[in-house]
Amino acid sequence: MQNVKIAIWGFGAMGQGMARALLGRKGIEITGICGRGNNGKSMCEVLGIDCGDHKKVIITDDVDVAIPPKSADLVILATDSFTKKAYPKLENLIEKGVNVITIAEEMSWTWAGEPELAQKLDVLAKQNGVSVLGTGINPGLVMDLLAVILSACMIDVKKVTCRRVNSLSPFGPTVMEEQGVGITPQVFAEKNAKGELAGHVGFAESIGMIAAGMGLEIDEFTQQMQPILTEVDRKSPYGFAAAGTLAGVNMTAQGKRDGETIIDMYHPQQIEPQMAGVDTGDYVVLEGTPPVNMQITPEIEGGLGTIAMAVNCIPQVINADAGLISMLDIPVPRVIMGDYRKLIKEGKKIAQ
Repeated sequence: MQNVKIAIWGFGAMGQGMARALLGRKGIEITGICGRGNNGKSMCEVLGIDCGDHKKVIITDDVDVAIPPKSADLVILATDSFTKKAYPKLENLIEKGVNVITIAEEMSWTWAGEPELAQKLDVLAKQNGVSVLGTGINPGLVMDLLAVILSACMIDVKKVTCRRVNSLSPFGPTVMEEQGVGITPQVFAEKNAKGELAGHVGFAESIGMIAAGMGLEIDEFTQQMQPILTEVDRKSPYGFAAAGTLAGVNMTAQGKRDGETIIDMYHPQQIEPQMAGVDTGDYVVLEGTPPVNMQITPEIEGGLGTIAMAVNCIPQVINADAGLISMLDIPVPRVIMGDYRKLIKEGKKIAQ
């Protein structure tokens, strides 16, 4: 029985975490890695592990070398957050005839922000007979798909509220900069006005997925960002916030119909939240018949959660109909402890 062949494009924290996870799965073979900074080194050398019987994979920054046409059943694209930046890479992979899972946040519901690119990707994927999925922990699960799944036990839904309170402490320098950690309120105001702070990427996508999944009609989307100021010095592995500066940002968003908020989103994120007496957690409240109130405390760890979502959705994406798909289009995602090869439908493998 042929192994399921997987390649990875992007070998930073996420890509390396995915490689580690895949090496521990039965029936998986990593065939290629495209990444910057470790050109010419072996995958296991960079990971600092003994790969045992696994095939030796040399990292290259040339995607055509790492991922030749139809050399993998699926490629995990672990780069970018925005569809426009990911699009050229996705186009390259689709034209190579491989299925793709991307963790670009905007790709979780591409139709929300880039409907024209979504249409192009869908057409291109169908022409090449492959599937393309955007997923992650958020968006992809905790503030969208989870709410949709929980609504299955309800007769009607009047309002959806999703709240994720998380710690930024495990994340690296790029995230610290994107969230404004350590800047003054004045600098925050200036950067926010210029759109220079990313904050959370994915509210429009999460609201779009929920609305489509439940059949809720939304005619307006709004989003806000407010600073979270710290009263004490806070230090994480990659960030520092002196008293009076930003420990992070509080992101909120609303999906409205006729001026009324139908879908409400709250996402405060900061370094060392426990220093301000803040407990992390994930919460979904569905108002309707019967009401549903779910809470997970502490939060689901974002990095590991995103890695797991990508790795665990591999069989569903390989088995899916060709085109641009979402988490609403595949069977329920779940951890896969058995042999991946047994989950692939006949005739769905690409690489031989």
